[in-house]
Amino acid sequence: MKAGWIGGVALLLCGAVWATPVDYIYAKAEALYAQGQYEQAFLAFKQAADRGEARAQFKLGVMYTNGKDYTQAVEWFRKAADQGSVLAQYNLGLMYANGQGVPQNDVQAAEWYRKAAEQGSAKAQTSLGFMYAQGRGVPQNDAKAAEWIRKAADQGYADAQNNLGLMYEFGGGVPQSYSQAAEWYRKAANQRYSVAQYNLGLMYANGQGVPQNASQAVEWFRKAADQGHAKAQFNLGLMYEQGQGVPKNALQSVEWYRKAADQGDASAQSNLGVMYAKGQGVPQNYAQAAEWFRKAAAQGDASAQYNLGGMYEFEIGVPKNIQTAIGWYEKAAAQGHVKAKNRLDGLTQ
Repeated sequence: MKAGWIGGVALLLCGAVWATPVDYIYAKAEALYAQGQYEQAFLAFKQAADRGEARAQFKLGVMYTNGKDYTQAVEWFRKAADQGSVLAQYNLGLMYANGQGVPQNDVQAAEWYRKAAEQGSAKAQTSLGFMYAQGRGVPQNDAKAAEWIRKAADQGYADAQNNLGLMYEFGGGVPQSYSQAAEWYRKAANQRYSVAQYNLGLMYANGQGVPQNASQAVEWFRKAADQGHAKAQFNLGLMYEQGQGVPKNALQSVEWYRKAADQGDASAQSNLGVMYAKGQGVPQNYAQAAEWFRKAAAQGDASAQYNLGGMYEFEIGVPKNIQTAIGWYEKAAAQGHVKAKNRLDGLTQ
């Protein structure tokens, strides 16, 4: 028994795989990179890459990308991709999709995404799904899009789970199903994916795929809002203003509108203008109201265009200017705003 045991050890040792010199060079490069010694790391990666180490070739591609030398990045991604590096194949697809370091080419992008996707890359599977959904580089095919996105979603990739939820919500490539949409949104939302948290909040607010529940809507909007999602911040402000799922609170409403407005959300800017005009949650200030209406109006918000027109017509927070008022009323009326059309008729007849 003892002799057999020793023989087993000897057999095991004979089958051991010893690190090659290039492995040591690559490990040294990774250690230097982790320590923030990027120049030394680059030299070590280059040394390993020149010896054919795919991982080092990929890392050089990343470093060149970070330095915005996209031509060199493509060169090294291609070397690694040709050796079967999944990460390099995906990144080479991105370079072709974005036209970085190579002429923009959707066919090539889809080809490289496919190579990585077939090796199981969830990001590549999702990107290939988008290509099918948009008909970029491949024939437009919603069913194929759903197929690839589902592969990524089944791996737990939150972006794919959210997008599969969208496909179920709107019936793109799959049978329309609010319950399935909510299920996939929840999977992504539970991974703190803010877009999915917002989408799930909408499902609860509207009672789609789940029982209507304003409190649950607020909970999911808040999770997304706390991560900086502008639309969630706007909706949370709306819930506080209207007292849905939370007690009415104008101060909280203004706070959340402002967070979204500062990110450029036109609906929030318009509503914040209303709060200043009415003195709700903030001291009444018509000049501030006009300023926020103007920001939203410039983005095409019809309500803000109408309100800004009214301020110019009636000299509220801005100097009276009928022609300017007419201009804003025209913009709002062109979007179907009935009150703006009525004011416009009154001023131009």
